[in-house]
Amino acid sequence: MTTSVVTPSPLLQRHGAVEADGLDAGVAAHYGDPMREQRLLAEGLAVVDLSHRGVVTVTGADRLSWLHSMTTQQLTGLGPRESRETLVLSPKGHVEHAVHLVDDGATTWLTVEPGSAPALIAWLESMRFMLRVEVADVTADWAVLGEPMGAESVEGEPLAWVDPWPGLVGDTAAYGPVEGHPAQGRAWRELLVPRGEVEAAVGDRPLAGTWAAEALRVAAWRPRVGNETDHRTIPHEVDWLRTAVHLHKGCYRGQETIARVHNLGRPPRRLVFVHLDGSGHLVPDAGAAVVHDGRQVGRLTTVARHHEDGPIALAVIKRSIPDDVDLLVGDVAAAQTVVVSR
Repeated sequence: MTTSVVTPSPLLQRHGAVEADGLDAGVAAHYGDPMREQRLLAEGLAVVDLSHRGVVTVTGADRLSWLHSMTTQQLTGLGPRESRETLVLSPKGHVEHAVHLVDDGATTWLTVEPGSAPALIAWLESMRFMLRVEVADVTADWAVLGEPMGAESVEGEPLAWVDPWPGLVGDTAAYGPVEGHPAQGRAWRELLVPRGEVEAAVGDRPLAGTWAAEALRVAAWRPRVGNETDHRTIPHEVDWLRTAVHLHKGCYRGQETIARVHNLGRPPRRLVFVHLDGSGHLVPDAGAAVVHDGRQVGRLTTVARHHEDGPIALAVIKRSIPDDVDLLVGDVAAAQTVVVSR
């Protein structure tokens, strides 16, 4: 994947800021007290610097119908300030990009994982043909801020992408619980602000780092490209149909796999939520093997420390593993495993 250089955020100059590494490099992992930051975020008081995300614009009269024809979600008829989540799949149905999309009536705004905008743009440009669309990488000029709110922005506010998770969007299906989902009632949106106005947009609100945001994402059983996915992940495995896939729209790349797996069988793997044994000083790292009855059955994908639940994680395991079994993760016992996918 082609990557672009991420300019470190000015918010890294705030007191106590410690820069994240890996996928979240360029913004703060925390500002000195990650558990307090997490509590403030859970209470709806804090804001998260996500200015390392890629930002892409698509303009032109055909923009929504064009994006609709190539990705997994219903996008035609989208009104100003309405949000959608949609996926770009490989020809074999594997997840390549998860796109946060909001239209302002003249421009469709897409935000994607850090460093992935150039690869997405290259693919979009290869699919333009004679349509009235223009694609631009505006990551250098626009930044993203995350906040625990579920309302669309209104006139006078920055444009916002509202996260639909864990609701069912359109004609779709869930591979995990519908009623009683742990993220039920969750509120999250991502504001688009000019990069030079990030500090003004934050104002005097407390900041939370990516450690806090990731812990709440894990607790919500919410998948993330690059963490819960690998080169062979299909959306069913991580319960992504519920928010990002319309099952009866027109053809798009990878649709055959979506339909075949949904209609004829079960995906080979499933996403699970894991309570890790917190009695020791160490917790396993992402990528650690998940073992059942002496054999590897999957891997940890994201590990976090929750302000109430302690060490938690998401893992992708073989579908054949029974529900609520004891697992071994590296050398650390998993105290409980709660199955997300059915």
